[in-house]
Amino acid sequence: MFGHVDRRTSRRLFLQGSSLLLLSNGRLLADTPTDAPPDALVGLLTDVHYADKPAAGSRHYRDSLEKLEEAVEQFERSDPKLLIELGDLIDAGDTLDQELAHLATANAQLAKLRCQRYFVLGNHCVDTLTKSEFLTAVGQTHSYLSLDQGGFHLVILDACFRRDGQPYGRRNFEWTDANVTETELGWLQADLARNSLPVVVFIHQRLDDPGPHGVRNAPQVRKVLEDSGNVVAVFQGHSHHNDLRVIEGIAYCTLAAMVEGAAPESSGYGLLSLWGDGSLMLEGFRRQSSYRWPAAGPGHSPG
Repeated sequence: MFGHVDRRTSRRLFLQGSSLLLLSNGRLLADTPTDAPPDALVGLLTDVHYADKPAAGSRHYRDSLEKLEEAVEQFERSDPKLLIELGDLIDAGDTLDQELAHLATANAQLAKLRCQRYFVLGNHCVDTLTKSEFLTAVGQTHSYLSLDQGGFHLVILDACFRRDGQPYGRRNFEWTDANVTETELGWLQADLARNSLPVVVFIHQRLDDPGPHGVRNAPQVRKVLEDSGNVVAVFQGHSHHNDLRVIEGIAYCTLAAMVEGAAPESSGYGLLSLWGDGSLMLEGFRRQSSYRWPAAGPGHSPG
C-alpha cells in the first residue's frame, strides 16, 4: 500500500513517470503493472443508448443490442467480479412504457452475467423515467455508493442534478446543467476520509472538461478527490470519445460510447484490472483505448 508517504506526491510521480506511448492502433499503453493475476476484474461500458428506433446520425440505437451481446460474451469469458455501466444505457422513449421496455431489453443482456452489476445514472437514463424507476428496474438502491474490491475502494457518483439541487427526471432538466449536490459532496468527503485504500471513481458526466459535457461544479468535486490523497483514477463517459487527462495527479479516463457507428465493428467496452498494490490496467475492445498504470509508493517504481 502507500504507507506513510505523501499520497498526492506519490500519485503524481507515478502518472507523470509512466512513459505512456501512443501505438499505431490508437491504444495508449505503459509498462505492464504486474505479472500477477489481478485481485479484481471489472467490466466497463458506457453510452449504450439502446432504443428500438432507427439510427440518427452516427448513433445506431438498435445496433447497441448486438454490441451488448458481444460485450457480455467477452465478459463471460473473462469472468469479472463486477460490471459497472457508466450511464446512458438507454435512449429516450416516446412513452413511459416504451422506455421501460428499452431498459428491460438492455438489462436482460447484462443480467446474463454472473457478477454483481452497478449502474451510473446518465442524463438519458432519466429522460422519460425518474431515478427511482430506473434504479428499481435494474435492482439498485442508491444512485451514489461505494464498495471495496480487490484492494481498491470504488466510488460511484451521480451528477444528474440541476444547479438548484433538483434531481433529473421526466425531462425536467437541460443536459448541460449537471451537478453533484452539496449533500452528495458531503457524503463523498466523509466516505473518502474513512478509507485507506487507493480509490477509483466512476461517473457519467466529465469531471475534467469545462465544456458542455462537464459537471458544472467539477472543480469542487475534484478538490474533494484531491484532498483525500487516495484517488488514483476517474472513469467517465458522456462525450462518446476516448480521452485521458491528468489533473493534480489523478487520471481522468473518458470511455468510448458503444452507440456510435454500426455493429459490430463500431463499439467500445473494456476490462479494468485492479491489483492490491495500486496498479490498474484497462484493456479496451473495439474502439475503446487501452491504458496501463503501474503502482506508485514505497517499493514501486514510478515508471
